[in-house]
Amino acid sequence: MDIDINARAPEIKAGISGEAYATHEEMMRLFEAFKQANDERLAALERRSGDALLEEKVARLNTALDAQARRIDELTLKAARPALERDRASGDRFAAEEHKAAFEAYVRRGESAGLRQLEVKAMSVGSNPDGGYLVPAEIESEIGRRLASVSPIRSIAGVREVSANVYKKPFMTAGPAVGWVGETAPRPQTNTPALDELSFPTAELYAMPAATSTLLEDAAVNIDEWLAAEVEQALAEQEGTAFVAGDGVNKPKGFLSYPTVDNAAWTWGSLGYVATGVAGDWPESNPSDVLIDLVYALRAGYRQNGVFVMNRKTQAAVRKFKDASGNYLWQPPAVAGGRASLMTFPVVEAEDMPDVAPGSLSIAFGDFRRGYLIVDRQGVRVLRDPYSAKPYVLFYTTKRVGGGVQDFDAIKFLKFTAA
Repeated sequence: MDIDINARAPEIKAGISGEAYATHEEMMRLFEAFKQANDERLAALERRSGDALLEEKVARLNTALDAQARRIDELTLKAARPALERDRASGDRFAAEEHKAAFEAYVRRGESAGLRQLEVKAMSVGSNPDGGYLVPAEIESEIGRRLASVSPIRSIAGVREVSANVYKKPFMTAGPAVGWVGETAPRPQTNTPALDELSFPTAELYAMPAATSTLLEDAAVNIDEWLAAEVEQALAEQEGTAFVAGDGVNKPKGFLSYPTVDNAAWTWGSLGYVATGVAGDWPESNPSDVLIDLVYALRAGYRQNGVFVMNRKTQAAVRKFKDASGNYLWQPPAVAGGRASLMTFPVVEAEDMPDVAPGSLSIAFGDFRRGYLIVDRQGVRVLRDPYSAKPYVLFYTTKRVGGGVQDFDAIKFLKFTAA
């Protein structure tokens, strides 16, 4: 497929690599091949002459499309990683550089005097060798940015940074009564709003990367980049699972862990679902109709920011669906670095979502920015441990994070059940 270099020049300048574009082009080529093979498969089924080779070809192309999508995500994340150094006002810059130098001395050689002096000066509480030391602001913000890129739910949810262990948020579940009146008509007193207090406790999440003394002594190694890169994947995987299916005990409460009810009987405190009408499967006739029902189960104010969340296997199934005009409902990213879409809504792949099975909630759709809240407590701490795994030095890195549903009307499920 020919590539129009001139048309893409502005986007290359914006930070998208040529490799990402090439990967995107390959994905588009694979999708065309997938559509052709799937059309042949469907035609064979209509003739009641199913072809095992066609089924295998479609499955193989499906797998190749998933691999290309993951590769695009990796390249986009790599291109989006900013430098840790940022311009600052002279006073703040001096303090930041002082903290950075003291932290590097602690990580490389275990010298903690500089960090102790800085944290005493800043009147920090609990900053001691037993609890670890706060990382410089550059590393903390870098870890936060990378987590948002790697963790699928964090990238679409609302995020609030707090300084306490628990974040409490009042939420109006029913507004005050209102009405129209004439210019001189009496104004009766309105009913008071109904409020619900939502509580989001933070729990400790940790990673423990290891380094050799040779690596720490190598002045060419950027300790900031090394630490951020080492902890990002471990933290992202753990919190990503918790945001989807966590039970709320010493971890965030995932949206799958809340009570669910048929959307026709929805009440505050539960998440609504739309049934497929078939236990553990899609309807045999017009299976995509249930996706339309799911989209319109969400109110218009939420629907305009709607996002589909499902795992890879479920996405492979919906990739085969067409509308009445024969157009595929699933479409690959329009540009390198974008998201695939389903019925024009973005699709987020979260492997912690359940596979299609009887009674499973395999697809979520909603405005996750308003529906799910992630609470980050300020501060990432590092405790250097040169004793437990000699000759390696362990870095016990902790952050506190919580999460839960904040608007029960903003997220809906597709449930694979008969009713």
